[in-house]
Amino acid sequence: MTTPAATVVRQYHQAWTTGDLDRAMELVADDITCRAPGVDLAGKDAYRSYLAGFAPLLTGIGEIAEFADPERAGTARVALFYYPQTAVTDTAPAAECFTVRDGLISDSVLIFDRLAFGPPSEG
Repeated sequence: MTTPAATVVRQYHQAWTTGDLDRAMELVADDITCRAPGVDLAGKDAYRSYLAGFAPLLTGIGEIAEFADPERAGTARVALFYYPQTAVTDTAPAAECFTVRDGLISDSVLIFDRLAFGPPSEG
């Protein structure tokens, strides 16, 4: 299902995962909130800094799936499921649920296994 909200999320995701944080931030509300493992973020600057810390580690993105709610009163939810690939893993899934309000991402709930992206353990 392609909705305006799903298009916004897809464009945002494509931008940040290819290192174009300026373009990604054009699709994010100034007052965005984000809940991620170990951190709650408020505001575009904090969110950009968070992405900027991870985006350079990406070597690719695998298998993207999405689900989009119908838009109601200018607000919709879009969920993405994908595999962020880095030098240490390409099998750890991530899930994000975005709220898109008036054409901008206003909220993100991000779920992933932080330990999977750390340095490999010596065994």
